[in-house]
Amino acid sequence: MIKKLVRPLVLVTVLVVAAGAVAIAVMPRSQQQSQRPTGRPGGDRPVPVLAAAASVADVPVYLDGVGTTKALNTVTVRPQVEGKLIKVLFKEGQDVQRGYVLAEIDPTTYQAQLDQAVALKAQHQAQLANARMDVERYGQLAKLNAGSQQQADAARAQVAQLEAQIKSDDGAIDNARAILAYTKIVAPIDGRTGIRQVDEGNIVRASDTTGIVVITQIKPISVLFSLPQQVLGQVNKAFGQGALTVEALGADGRTVIDRGILQVVDNQVDQTTGTVRLKAEFPNPDLQLWPGQFVAVRLLVSTLKQVVVVPTAAVQRGPNGTFAFVIQQDSTIAQRPVNVSQQDEARAVVTSGLQPGEQVVTSGFSRLTTGARVSVSQSNDDAARPVEPRRPGIGQSEGGDGRRRSGGSGGAKP
Repeated sequence: MIKKLVRPLVLVTVLVVAAGAVAIAVMPRSQQQSQRPTGRPGGDRPVPVLAAAASVADVPVYLDGVGTTKALNTVTVRPQVEGKLIKVLFKEGQDVQRGYVLAEIDPTTYQAQLDQAVALKAQHQAQLANARMDVERYGQLAKLNAGSQQQADAARAQVAQLEAQIKSDDGAIDNARAILAYTKIVAPIDGRTGIRQVDEGNIVRASDTTGIVVITQIKPISVLFSLPQQVLGQVNKAFGQGALTVEALGADGRTVIDRGILQVVDNQVDQTTGTVRLKAEFPNPDLQLWPGQFVAVRLLVSTLKQVVVVPTAAVQRGPNGTFAFVIQQDSTIAQRPVNVSQQDEARAVVTSGLQPGEQVVTSGFSRLTTGARVSVSQSNDDAARPVEPRRPGIGQSEGGDGRRRSGGSGGAKP
């Protein structure tokens, strides 16, 4: 029974296989070739890549550091005389000029002392006038032998004594006037006032440690930062040739918020950290820098003139050093060693191995070999140019991905 069933099934299978073979035989040749498996993915088609042209540009050389912002001058304003504070003439956070009257102490006692010194001088001046007349009278009597020479000499001594006394009175008057002036507490520097430490009506003394207010000079402002001792020679050489520019960077590490001038390089290296301290001064017109703030800075030490630059992504590293994939005239790839003097996140300076105008691959390296044919799907020549960060305009803000977004309801513009 089983053998009778198996025979028809085998016959059917043979007929199906034969029909398939006939169908393949009559299929067009083009369709047969398209269904054959290829030897490698993509066949001999060109490899799509992104490329950029090597260009010539002036490249600034920066040294990066992290610093602390410090007020150019800081003064704790304290009273110089004791007394009752009767007036406070400033507002907290106010910008004041040198000589601005911040507060007043009751001047009554000190005015009285000045008046006493002036009156005492007037008394001594009257005595001096009388003594000078005595000198004249006793002198004439002595010439006529009507008076003794001793009286004439005593009169002259009295005049000299009173003249010295008047000079002492002048000093006492100046001292009393100065003390009276101290009852008006003035700003010793240009700057911004902080939080008031004492209120009107309190008794203040010169020995008070807290003072009345702290004034900080923040326009201009200083930044103290450190650099490794290995670059000290480079900095000193550049500093000896002229003023060096220092740039303060924003929170994103790219936006320049202010530019200043290097003022001093410290005269010794910190042996515990192997760094040297430097101080720069910034005009700080927009108050982007604040005392006590940490800020990233970069010091411009030199500028490389007319050097060959490529995008940093074009520089590859292998067992034999750095190299780049150069696109030949026939759209084939040549792997060429290059020497790089410096590079950052945007571009690299090539000292040898490339000529201006040559195309180098910046993306799509995984399938590249020497002699491979490529097709440039998109050029990104601008990648070799310096990227200047831009601040958002009015009505715009930067998103978390760094793109500029419109503040209106219409959404982001392309």
